[in-house]
Amino acid sequence: MTGPVPQAADAFVRQHGYAPTGVWSAPGRVNLIGEHTDYNEGLALPIALPHRAAVATAPRADGLLSVATVNWCTDVAGSGGRSWLLTSPPVAVADLAPGVREGWATYPLGVAWVLRDAAAAGPVLTAGGGADLVIASDVPIGAGLSSSHAVQCATALALLGLAGHEPGKPDSPPLAEVARWVQLAENEFAGVPTGLLDQTASLCCQASHALLLDVRAGSIEQIPFAPMDDGLRLLAIDTQTRHSLGHSAYRERRAGCEAAAAALGVTALRDVPTSWFDDAGEEQSRLEDVDPAHRPLVRHVVTENDRVTRTVRALRAGRLDEIGPLLTASHESLRCDYRVSCTELDVAVEAALGAGALGARMTGGGFGGSAIALVDSNRTDEVRHAVDAAYSERGWRSARVFEVEPSAGAGRDR
Repeated sequence: MTGPVPQAADAFVRQHGYAPTGVWSAPGRVNLIGEHTDYNEGLALPIALPHRAAVATAPRADGLLSVATVNWCTDVAGSGGRSWLLTSPPVAVADLAPGVREGWATYPLGVAWVLRDAAAAGPVLTAGGGADLVIASDVPIGAGLSSSHAVQCATALALLGLAGHEPGKPDSPPLAEVARWVQLAENEFAGVPTGLLDQTASLCCQASHALLLDVRAGSIEQIPFAPMDDGLRLLAIDTQTRHSLGHSAYRERRAGCEAAAAALGVTALRDVPTSWFDDAGEEQSRLEDVDPAHRPLVRHVVTENDRVTRTVRALRAGRLDEIGPLLTASHESLRCDYRVSCTELDVAVEAALGAGALGARMTGGGFGGSAIALVDSNRTDEVRHAVDAAYSERGWRSARVFEVEPSAGAGRDR
C-alpha cells in the first residue's frame, strides 16, 4: 500500500476499528517565482506538487477531536520500512484555543479552532460534535515545500466535508475563503505570520498550470505550465537544511517591509512603481524617508513583482526557455537584497547553473529548505551529479534532488 491516501485510510481502520467517512488530501507547493511578495499585497506564481497530505476522518458525538499521524521510517537501504502512528491526546472542541497544544498537532487543531468560530462556515464544528482525524503525508517536512499547509488544507476540507460543506457545492465556502481560514489558523493558533500564497496554492492549483495569485485583488488565474511538453524538467533540490518560518528573521523582514511602506506613505510595497529603480538617482531621492536597512527589501519586492509579470508573459507566449534568467535574478535578489538565502541554497543554485540549468533559485521562506532549477530534459542527471559533488566536497549531507510537475490542488479522494 503506497501513497498518503491509502496510508491514511488504512491507519484510520487500524486506529479506530472502522472505515473513515472519507479521505481528503492537499498538495505541497513550489513557488516558481514571486517570493516574499504575498504579504506585501503583490504577485506570486506557485505550482502544486505531486506530493500530498491526506486526512482520513469520521465524526464523533462526544465533543472531542482526536488527531493521529502516520510516521514512516525507511530502512538503511531504502528498500522497505515500517510505519507507526503518533497520537495526540483528544481535546474537547469547546476547549480549542491557541496554546492548548504544541508540536505537529497544532496545525490540524488550529484549523478546527477557526472552523468552530467561523460564523460564515455554518455549523462545521460544535461543542457537541467532534471528529477523529488520521493524517498521512509524503510532502518532505522542513524542506520549504509547505508540508504544514498541506496538512492544514486537507484538514479544512475534511472537516468541511463532514459537515456537508464540500467546496463547489451550493452554500459552501469558496476555496479563497478556506485559504483565509487556514491563514488565520497559522497566524493566530500556530503563531506563524505567513501570507496567503501557500494555502491558496494548495487549495486552488490545477495540473499542468501555474497559479497567478494577485493578493491585493484577491484573484487567481491559471497559467499553462507543462515543462515536460517543451523538453524541460523542473527539479526541486531539498538542501536538507531545515528551517522554520517562525524564525525571527522572517518576522524582521516582514516588519521591515511594513515600516518601509509606512515611511513611503503607501498601503503596501505593491504600490511602489518599478520605475523608481530604473534610475539610481531617482531611487535614492524617492527612498530618502526609508530606513537604509529597509531599502533593499523594497527593491526586492518591487523587482520580484516585475519578474512575476514577465514570467507570466513568457509562459502565455509559450517561451518557457525565457524564464530561466528571471529565476536566477530572483535568487540573486533574495540573496543580496532580501538576505534570506543561506550557503547551502547558494551552492545548490550555483552547482545547478554550472551544470547547464536554464535558471535556478531558492524557493520558500528561506534560511534553508529547497531550491528549484529549470533544466533541459537531457541534462537532469548532470545537474543532480553537480549538486551531489558540490555538497560532497563540503562534507555536507547529500541534497535530495527530484523532479516535480505542476499537479492538482486539494480535493476529496474517497
